[in-house]
Amino acid sequence: MHLLQLCPRVPYPPTDGGAIAMYDVTAGLARAGHRVTVLALNTPKHFQDDTVLDHLGPNVRLLTVDVDTRLSPVKALQNLLFSKLPYNIERFVSPEVEAKLVELLRTEHFDAAQIEGSLAAWYVAPLKRLAPELPVVLRAHNVEYTIWQMLAEREHNPLKRFYLRHLAKRLRRFEQQIFPQFDAVAAITEPDQRRLRAMGCHEPVVFVPAGVDLARFQRNPAIRPQPRTLFMIGSLDWLPNQEGLDWLLANVWPTVSAQYPDLELHIAGKEMPQRFRELKLPGVTVHGFVESAAAFMQQYEVMLVPLLSGGGMRIKIIEGMALGKCIISTGLGSEGIHVRDNFDIILCDDPAEWIERIGRYYRGELGQQDIGQEAARTIARLYDNRRVVESFQDLYTILTPERA
Repeated sequence: MHLLQLCPRVPYPPTDGGAIAMYDVTAGLARAGHRVTVLALNTPKHFQDDTVLDHLGPNVRLLTVDVDTRLSPVKALQNLLFSKLPYNIERFVSPEVEAKLVELLRTEHFDAAQIEGSLAAWYVAPLKRLAPELPVVLRAHNVEYTIWQMLAEREHNPLKRFYLRHLAKRLRRFEQQIFPQFDAVAAITEPDQRRLRAMGCHEPVVFVPAGVDLARFQRNPAIRPQPRTLFMIGSLDWLPNQEGLDWLLANVWPTVSAQYPDLELHIAGKEMPQRFRELKLPGVTVHGFVESAAAFMQQYEVMLVPLLSGGGMRIKIIEGMALGKCIISTGLGSEGIHVRDNFDIILCDDPAEWIERIGRYYRGELGQQDIGQEAARTIARLYDNRRVVESFQDLYTILTPERA
């Protein structure tokens, strides 16, 4: 098959959840013998050369269109006053991308198109107008409005809370209007699958989780984790990750640090806000961006995921599990991942529970090695990227029976 994959950013390098989810499917489909044309918005934040996917071989072609998606207070105010689109969607609407779609669809044949996430979902309308018979799939990385709704509920600043609520309402209206225009939806978690069906999306609405390329996450026996160490890693330009880290540092770490002064917390992540880069807390080391997430994870013992808002699937959790890490997470952080508390993960939400679990780890009572081993087995069984690619191939076969 020849597939058109429309991405809101260049899916490379695979260093954060969104890029990993897009890149691994592109690579997996190419390995399975399909041709993939990746049309990506080349944004200032994630700008890449057109050749960055050449290593995937001749079955993958990357086409980019420069789009300035940078936040602008003036444009945000104009959007608030004069537009019906949510501002974080409007930033990704580009006449140049639409013109590129026109050129591609007039000169080439595609068997199906896949749009990656809500930020690029607006392009389903021009795709349907230009090629009414082309099956178009939405890969729903999140139900975006739910993230902003949760952030608004916990925001204390009245003006910021008003804006977040307004944005969440616009996003909900946008997603309710746009999602049913797709021929199929691939939800990244089962809770999102239920939400998408409730929004009136056309069947098939299937559950296709994010996977992990197990070849990229092989444990290195030469790296031995330092004892009595905790770590966090994630994209810290994402508001839910910032919120979770702020919560941990305010509600958990002061007590933990006072009770166990030789315990260490290591924090890594790209696009780290200044307040985190300049942290001066006892026992806390801030690493910023690290070249290899796998190498960083293997240096420390227990992974923390204190997520309070968000949707979709936490790719870093399945990567950590693939490396045999014991993970302490909120229930929301593990949403959509088939895990069992105290078997292949530790789940807790209350700060007192976090402090108690970390204390058990410190005293050698948590059983983190056994939990980490079960975590690795869970990922190998359920989240190998090859299974994810097979699920997408099955979906395309349903939509294009003449190719079956």
